[in-house]
Amino acid sequence: MFLENTVNHKEQFGWIEVICGSMFSGKTEELIRRLKRAKFAKQKVEIFKPAIDTRYDDELVISHDANEIRSTPVPAAANIPILADGCDVIGIDEAQFFDEEIVKVCNDLANRGIRVIVAGLDMDFKGNPFGPMPALMATAEYVTKVHAVCTRTGNLAQFSYRKATSDDLVLLGETEEYEPLSRSAYYKAMLRERLKTIEVKDPEELKNPKTKD
Repeated sequence: MFLENTVNHKEQFGWIEVICGSMFSGKTEELIRRLKRAKFAKQKVEIFKPAIDTRYDDELVISHDANEIRSTPVPAAANIPILADGCDVIGIDEAQFFDEEIVKVCNDLANRGIRVIVAGLDMDFKGNPFGPMPALMATAEYVTKVHAVCTRTGNLAQFSYRKATSDDLVLLGETEEYEPLSRSAYYKAMLRERLKTIEVKDPEELKNPKTKD
């Protein structure tokens, strides 16, 4: 379990914590836990999320287990520093949906003495690094990777398999659109998808291919 860093009041610098993993792995749950601990300690806390994330609520950050904390939706990363003045702790959910400027924003906030806690998907539905998350993980002092449980094998899951047919990179969804899979289950699922796209020819045509005039 992650334990908060001991604050050195002689230092003017904060730090960055990244919580990453697949869908249904508990990223937002862990983000909310850390932020509520900071609030209990009477620290000034602000939470931000991308304005496009309206799955549960326009303003609340809500985990899959229905834990919630009030947040400020912002259209772009550049809006965050303006609203973070005087804060001790900044929380950012669904960071993968922000533009690349979120990396500079987080580092600038940490350099101002603020503790920055970021949660987001580390991989998209194709299994590729998602948006600014790799850069955030590289520059963070602390990275916590959480795992879901594979719905097909029961093993640890780190892939977010998309059941919906859309190829859009950003597709908000829940259990109807996604399921967490282990490496083996994800590989097999993607292989089945590729096999569906292969054109199967008639056996007679393979034996006697037609010659072109």
